[in-house]
Amino acid sequence: MSVTIKTQEEIDKMRIAGRLAGEVLRMIEPHVQAGISTNELDRICHDYIVNEQQAIPAPLNYHGFPKSICTSVNHQVCHGIPSDKPLKDGDIINIDITVIKDEYHGDTSKMYAVGTPSVLAQRTSRISHECLAIGIECVRPGIRLGDIGYAIQQHAEKNGLSIVREYCGHGIGRVFHEEPQVLHYGDPDTGLRLEEGMTFTIEPMVNAGKRHVRLLPDGWTVITKDRKPSAQWEHTLLVTADGVDVLTCLAGDTI
Repeated sequence: MSVTIKTQEEIDKMRIAGRLAGEVLRMIEPHVQAGISTNELDRICHDYIVNEQQAIPAPLNYHGFPKSICTSVNHQVCHGIPSDKPLKDGDIINIDITVIKDEYHGDTSKMYAVGTPSVLAQRTSRISHECLAIGIECVRPGIRLGDIGYAIQQHAEKNGLSIVREYCGHGIGRVFHEEPQVLHYGDPDTGLRLEEGMTFTIEPMVNAGKRHVRLLPDGWTVITKDRKPSAQWEHTLLVTADGVDVLTCLAGDTI
């Protein structure tokens, strides 16, 4: 497994890319309302990234992905393609943003509520956010990836929810997806041991029902097989000498 340890120059660039990605999520929040289409959200984000941030939306044309952001609504787990279908009251939506600035990537996502979602959808979103926070709290030099996955899995399952296993976090830097793979389930004291200078994402996908998913014919959109809600939050992280730095977290954000 070839994992890149970032230099200080690379870390400085990733801080900028991470901040920009977080700013896109903050910018788009007031636009996430009933009646707006995910295509319109994509257009707003694209224009902001390109024109305001002078950056590149990484998903656009990545292995053929047709849009600049991913929008996953309700029982869509991840990689949802923006469309003309309008959001409605009660929806939950994950917006996943990755920007490239000065050749380095910042990758983050969060859940938004449209109006008043069901209690189950709200709870799934909340537990997913807690899973991300628990995973981040584990990160420090010497910890192993299995410890992170185990902590996330235990929290989801003790709350009666399930962790998607087919998709995971990933190393990130000059390359969008690099080693290591960061599973959101696992066994303690297994897997790669973390070192200062590693950068990767944690992005648990938490299902209200069973963990099983399927890929739609568009080749991208992943949904829950039982069509129950799914939620995901994501941050890009840097392993520091004594812990972790959340590169996509802005001042005032809660992890």
